[in-house]
Amino acid sequence: MKLLAIETATDACSCALVLGEEREQRFEVAPRRHSGLVLGMASELLDLAGVPLSALDAIAFGRGPGSFTGVRIATAVAQGLGLAADLPLVPVSSLAALALAAARRGGGGAVLAAFDARMDEVYWGAFDTRDPAAAIPDGEERVVAPACVPLPPRGGWLGAGEGWSVHGDVLLARLKGLVDAVDTKARPGAMEVAALAVGELRAGRACAPELARPVYLRDRVTRRPETKAGAAPRSEPS
Repeated sequence: MKLLAIETATDACSCALVLGEEREQRFEVAPRRHSGLVLGMASELLDLAGVPLSALDAIAFGRGPGSFTGVRIATAVAQGLGLAADLPLVPVSSLAALALAAARRGGGGAVLAAFDARMDEVYWGAFDTRDPAAAIPDGEERVVAPACVPLPPRGGWLGAGEGWSVHGDVLLARLKGLVDAVDTKARPGAMEVAALAVGELRAGRACAPELARPVYLRDRVTRRPETKAGAAPRSEPS
């Protein structure tokens, strides 16, 4: 299977190329520079491999949730490349990619993935990652206040993602006794998006480029704080 994968939902920008058993990735933590990096990363990978874009089977992308701007960039770039080369797209959950990345860092098989969603909320998902090429959801992904995240029915979880760095105290208080360790440095990468996309593509869950949609979980990007009447709205990060 031949795939190009893109992930830009966090402060990290990455592209990965999968050619059968061969895998190569470009990954850079570069806040607000994704739009200037991602196409160059993709071109470099394809050029070094000597493979034209049209020879691929599909293009995978992190469809969110995450940074509104980052999710839009991945979706738009994947759509543009897919339309240009007449390739299907494979949308992959960025939270699932985060969970798989954390598991690959040695964290374990049960992951509570969290991005900071601002507005005193987190993007949240629970995943079973015992299969090294899968992140099976345990419930729905959601945007929720840290003090209200759903309680898993068992313990032994790894908390992963920068959402735990920002809201760790509240999350640990809510999940007391259920979380064994926390990895705040884990980030989703295009390599994890590609790994998850292989299973999605084999299961027939690809789509035409024009049908690909980002997943924000939140349908608004600003709101007025509830604690101070008349205060200026807070904006969703780019």
